[in-house]
Amino acid sequence: MSKNPNIDLYRHLSFAAVGGFFGAYAILCRCGVLASAQTMNLLELTIEALRGDGLAVLLHFGALALYVLGTMLTVLLPHYLHVDMHLAVPVIDAAACVLLCFIPADANVILSLYPIFFAMSVQWSSFAGARGFVSSTIFSTNNTKQASLAFAEYITDGDREHFKKLRFYVFTLLAFHFGAAVSFLAVRLMGVRGAWVNIILAAGAFYMVLCENKYNAIKA
Repeated sequence: MSKNPNIDLYRHLSFAAVGGFFGAYAILCRCGVLASAQTMNLLELTIEALRGDGLAVLLHFGALALYVLGTMLTVLLPHYLHVDMHLAVPVIDAAACVLLCFIPADANVILSLYPIFFAMSVQWSSFAGARGFVSSTIFSTNNTKQASLAFAEYITDGDREHFKKLRFYVFTLLAFHFGAAVSFLAVRLMGVRGAWVNIILAAGAFYMVLCENKYNAIKA
């Protein structure tokens, strides 16, 4: 595997599966809230502020602060402590899974999703894509857009490069929703403790990072 030139793609897809698991887990276990990004959180923060609900505002602000902190740490840790964030991300993902398993099912929705807010911000800021394509492993909007554009461009001029782009984004979407499907089964069987299953996906992602690092070392 470490000699495979497509190893960055496999690493990308493995993290997309982890992101898909977390996204579906949050929706399934915490009242349909998606904790992989900040759009919904910031909208709810604004709405709760207008309603005058101070506690809700603080909880949403806490989620924002964790997301910002996670993003900043991807710059600060390598700079000051020489941390390899590519290796650190799957460890952080696994730690988030452990924390999620110990949060009661009846806990406050936003507070219970803090581990995902943090872990997904670190993952998104550490991995920007693969094969020369910019792509998120924690949500699907831009991946869907890019797949649609590539398909339209391929229909227009038949350039195989557009097809390669289409294939990349389609595989990313499939990996993401594979993770979501695994999450559905895990939650159905184990409830909130189903987060344990994502540790397996995170371990697979960790292995792919090791293989990619070895491939890059051989290539250099």
